[in-house]
Amino acid sequence: MPIPLAEVRGLVDAYPRTPVVGTVGSHSAIDIADGAATEGLPNLVLAQAGRDATYAQYFRTTRDHVGGRRRGCVDDVWTFPRFADIAAPPVQERLRGHGVLLVPNRALSSYLPLATIEEELRVPIVGSRALLRIEERTERENYYTLLERAEIPLPHAIASPEAIDRLAIVKLPHAVRRLERGFFTVASAREYRQKSEQLLARGTIAAEDLAKARIEEYVIGPVFNFNFFFSPLVPRSQGLELLGVDERRESNLDGLVRLPAAQQLELSESARIPEYTVVGHGTLTVRESILEEVFRLGEQFVDAARARYPPGILGPFCLQTCLDKDGRPTVFDVAARIGGGTNIHLGLGHPYGNALWRMPMSTGRRIALEIRHAVDSGRLKEILT
Repeated sequence: MPIPLAEVRGLVDAYPRTPVVGTVGSHSAIDIADGAATEGLPNLVLAQAGRDATYAQYFRTTRDHVGGRRRGCVDDVWTFPRFADIAAPPVQERLRGHGVLLVPNRALSSYLPLATIEEELRVPIVGSRALLRIEERTERENYYTLLERAEIPLPHAIASPEAIDRLAIVKLPHAVRRLERGFFTVASAREYRQKSEQLLARGTIAAEDLAKARIEEYVIGPVFNFNFFFSPLVPRSQGLELLGVDERRESNLDGLVRLPAAQQLELSESARIPEYTVVGHGTLTVRESILEEVFRLGEQFVDAARARYPPGILGPFCLQTCLDKDGRPTVFDVAARIGGGTNIHLGLGHPYGNALWRMPMSTGRRIALEIRHAVDSGRLKEILT
């Protein structure tokens, strides 16, 4: 049974005036720590042994003789044998004792079971705890059902491999790196069988995941990931903000598309099948005539999420889209928390966030600013679940 909202929000009654911004050490942790540091909030990274040097050494805060931040942005690091150990009751008690507010990223919901986050993790979350589950495409209710409720354009679903009659993409997780994708494209049932057999043999995908995979029409067009923020602390008409836009760099897909077609055909048959593992991001802006539609989709998503999963979206979320030849977006993926491409904006800020706030405004800084505003106005509980 999910932890009652009132119980979670009541935990901060014993917190210090200045809370600690905590997150899992992967995905977008540097952005979150940098944003907290910029807004003068202490921060904590929860790392896994063997993956902690980035935070404990290379981005660790060092201070001058009067305590001023001289370099770095990560104030404290707790290292565990496994990420899943974060949910142990003694660790939760320690987190609460330090006044930690947990900012969810994709690493949190990948390394901790969703049921654990919903039912056992008694640490206040800055954002939408209940909405983390919609990212799982195998759930009966997921982001596709929420997009349909919001009447947002999404790719046409294909019921089975035998029904594939156009270019399609098969969506399932990577067999080993569960945080990543095992996607592949096909244009017929025969190609589906050939590619799935090759990827199964290669160990890129697993049979149990393939049986539950979603098959959908492949939308042709450039990819734009719109990084939004929604605040409940202001009038509803001012709540939605577009901070910035990013695109993904995927391996080995990006290497393949840089080859001329003749050279692609010279590769072995298995090497021609791209992998969609995200290895980096780039920053984008969008033609301004498209922004009205982008904001409309964002507003529809916020309204649908608030109606179906109250209190709905709190803080950052990302709508991942393809734009067609007329500039119309189709949403093919949703992140109901900080997106993976936000680290490119730390320090410099997002283009649209900068224009709105008149200062460099990354997603990490916007989260910290929301926490600070909530504390100063006595409304911290309104941004927690």
